[in-house]
Amino acid sequence: MSTSIRIDKNAIETAYSFFHQKERVYAHSNMEWQKDDIEYAISSYVQDMDKTLYGLLSDGHDDFLVNHRRFHDDILSAIEVMENLLNQ
Repeated sequence: MSTSIRIDKNAIETAYSFFHQKERVYAHSNMEWQKDDIEYAISSYVQDMDKTLYGLLSDGHDDFLVNHRRFHDDILSAIEVMENLLNQ
């Protein structure tokens, strides 16, 4: 994380926990309705999450975590970025 960017650690921990738990279920689910529900839950969450954190995770992609075709790649990327932030 750049020294000029300040994100509340609680915001990162909360998002990380939520995303990590949802990704684990998503990755192992064979039920399309369950995957759709997870995508909906995450897309709803990102609407209200810390905007600075979302901006950092999305790297300028307006449809980050809300694009069905890229959802799993996006959530894996978000988790990786947050793990790095938490380990700093």
